[in-house]
Amino acid sequence: HCRGIRQVRKIAPAGELEALPDAQNLPSESKEGQNMKHNIVMTCEAKTPDALLLKRQIRKCILAALDEEGVDTPCEINVLVTDDASIRAINKAYRNIDKATDVLSFPMFQLTPGVLPESWDEYKDPETGLVPLGDMAISLERAKEQAKEFGHSTRREVGYLTIHSILHLLGYDHVDEGAMKRQMRAREEKILAEIELPRK
Repeated sequence: HCRGIRQVRKIAPAGELEALPDAQNLPSESKEGQNMKHNIVMTCEAKTPDALLLKRQIRKCILAALDEEGVDTPCEINVLVTDDASIRAINKAYRNIDKATDVLSFPMFQLTPGVLPESWDEYKDPETGLVPLGDMAISLERAKEQAKEFGHSTRREVGYLTIHSILHLLGYDHVDEGAMKRQMRAREEKILAEIELPRK
């Protein structure tokens, strides 16, 4: 897995990456209060007239997922919003899978799902004091297609993919059709319900 959106960005054509409005290096407060500041760095190369709304939606879902999972330390997360062609290139480069997908997650650490570290100190970047949880790449093109397929809004689909990715960064997985997948799906649905993004 890659260890930074900076590495992922090298795959994209030069000049096509534009930062979402006021998205770079903005700390985000969780609902726990002003002491919890997460640094969510977003880059968007997907063409959309709703870039600002998209940024807010992703940020809201990231904060909700971290809060619901009980993450009690400031974290840094990199987000790339792209299209099918670019996410296919990333998938091929880092996973040797030559096809587009909806979301890719690149966790920085191997965490246990549902069990947070007793202390985050060893995970923190000494320069920033933040825990670099990892990176995600979302294909907005694929999200729109899946929203139509499932009969709900693009807003809901992007929200789901964001939460799904955050859970991957926190150690959740769905490599089988058994308990691990059920655990992850249950957490996804609970977080979606908390921010009022039901399936319909």
